[in-house]
Amino acid sequence: MKTFWSLTVRNIKMFFKDKGMFFASLIAPIILLLLYATFLAKVFRDSFSNALPDGVQVSDAIINGTVGGELFSSILAVCCVTVAFCSNLLMVQDRVNGSNKDFLITPTKKSTIAIAYYVGSFLTTLIITLTAMFACFIYLAIVGWYLSFGDVMLITVDVVLLTMFGVALSSIVNVFLSTNGQASAVGTVVSAAYGFICGAYMPISSFGTGLQKFLSLLPGTYGTSLIRNHALNGVYREMADKGFPTEVIESIKDSVDCNLYFFGHKVEIWTMYLVLILTIIVLIGIYVLINVLLKGKAPQIHFKKSRKVQAAATNASESSIGLNATNSIADEKTETAENLKTTESAETKAEEKTEETAK
Repeated sequence: MKTFWSLTVRNIKMFFKDKGMFFASLIAPIILLLLYATFLAKVFRDSFSNALPDGVQVSDAIINGTVGGELFSSILAVCCVTVAFCSNLLMVQDRVNGSNKDFLITPTKKSTIAIAYYVGSFLTTLIITLTAMFACFIYLAIVGWYLSFGDVMLITVDVVLLTMFGVALSSIVNVFLSTNGQASAVGTVVSAAYGFICGAYMPISSFGTGLQKFLSLLPGTYGTSLIRNHALNGVYREMADKGFPTEVIESIKDSVDCNLYFFGHKVEIWTMYLVLILTIIVLIGIYVLINVLLKGKAPQIHFKKSRKVQAAATNASESSIGLNATNSIADEKTETAENLKTTESAETKAEEKTEETAK
């Protein structure tokens, strides 16, 4: 457990150490809020107006509150997933600079390393998504606030669950990436496409029947619907207090995807929570399993490499020993030859002295 928390803290510190990544992830939801309020507000307003039966009059305050709630839910639904792909790049960077190899040669389990990456990315992404949520609350307070304390708490729970979903999904994708360019390309594709397939940019009810059935199979759709239901609960209560018929309110819910249908059957709120939670558990399990299966082979590769290196070092050592031995023998021969020369020279001098004495 101590190793797990140490790795998690290390991943969080590495994320905040990269100021560019942090500020880019933080400013993205604010930019989305401005773009949505500028371009999508009219689309949501027209969609809401078209869903009203003929002869039904709605005040501008309720319309603004409804449009604000739709924008609110759309931004958070998209940010919880797309920001996860931006902030969950540390594992790719570690793979690029080789830091993951340092982890693999330690006795730490591969599952522990994988979960540490997930928890670290989840906490950093959650900081950004909660910041985006507070910014959206400020926007709702400006255009029309109908939320109760319970709605705010439920929205917070939805954001936490969607962030867990987004980080799990991005972790599975990023585990196969090996360069920063690949990660950037995947993040761009996800940012462009996810808003459509989760019903954030356009209500799923406006699509064809076949596409509606296909999108009902995707868990992200239910995450968007959960946030939208809780963001618009206060507006629906206000409509009921103003005397709106139940049929009219249900028609509005159908038009903005608060009511989702799975092959013709209405999906209840608790079912949406169940689908989202089970999907998160399954995705995390798949992510850990992929890490264990793929990275479990790395130590063997490193072991083989070390054996090759060790064999090369042994051969080099043996060659060095042989060379030293040869040099030593050569030195001994040279020294012996010099000793022989010295001895012969001494004997010659002794004989010369003897001859001189005899004379």
